[in-house]
Amino acid sequence: MARPLRFRHAPGRWTEDRVVGQIYRDLDRNLGATRLSPWFKPPERYTGERFEMDNGDIALVLWNDDEAYWLGNTETPETLWRTEKYSFADVPDDVSRWATRELTAQLHEESPWLEPYPHLSWFFLPVFLSKDGRETTRAFFDEHSAGFPDATRDEALEFYESFLRTRTLDDWREVMAGKLGTSEYMDLTRMTAAMGEFNAGHLLVEAGYRIEPEIEVSTGHAIDYRAETDGDAVLVEVTRPTSTEERRAGTPVAAVRDTAATKSDGQLEEHGGGVVLFVDCSSFPDDEWQAIRAEEPEVHHRPAVVFRLRPSGRVEGYTKGYVPLDLQI
Repeated sequence: MARPLRFRHAPGRWTEDRVVGQIYRDLDRNLGATRLSPWFKPPERYTGERFEMDNGDIALVLWNDDEAYWLGNTETPETLWRTEKYSFADVPDDVSRWATRELTAQLHEESPWLEPYPHLSWFFLPVFLSKDGRETTRAFFDEHSAGFPDATRDEALEFYESFLRTRTLDDWREVMAGKLGTSEYMDLTRMTAAMGEFNAGHLLVEAGYRIEPEIEVSTGHAIDYRAETDGDAVLVEVTRPTSTEERRAGTPVAAVRDTAATKSDGQLEEHGGGVVLFVDCSSFPDDEWQAIRAEEPEVHHRPAVVFRLRPSGRVEGYTKGYVPLDLQI
């Protein structure tokens, strides 16, 4: 599975002849490539070029007398194989802004339904235009409403746009967007689980907490969030059961118990306490969720928060044990 889009940086003197000889000809020989002017003006100190391949891949190159930057969802030309890779946040701002404009325009031309959601488009851009995942990640939002049952695509998009617009997770964009995966094969279980972390983040932010994802702990694991307010910090781990239509468990209650047990008997048991388990039941339709609410099953771990979120922002749920968080559920 390929990674989200990243820049390659090639120090040294680059000229048009070198770009043509070592990049364009390599692409054209293997894939069929067309050289084009960029859609937007490159940063002043660079010359820019856009390559479009016959199979729909694209690539961008900036170069000058000192260096070159390459970004593309296609095969990497051999001359760049051993170059260092950098995220959008780790290259010069003007380079990142230019590439973002080029790719966002490409994204919205190909998937105009994403255009009304600019921050979501920006946040997930590294996977929406990734080498292998550009079709599956967009289809997950378009055809599967980002994992919300009985919701429209635009209801789901508006919800995540409003949350991401808070910029709470901007500093962790690459790792959080990358959780969707960049595989050419649709994995709804993994993708919905990834969005469960965004749902938990929304719940914490709405309750007034500052959140930081991917907290490394002594067991070698990374806990999903640290939630802080007034100097107090709480660790939160998230799991998301799938509905009974998508798993072997015969009932929604069994689905919740089984999924929570997997998390609590593994990672949380090794950690030895001090973590709140969030069980995101947002994948369950109304009737299955009502069965869970009626029984309020144990989830093999305390403290725990079992909740269901709808794209309207409505949250319902229950807790087990003493939860050191003030949540509106």
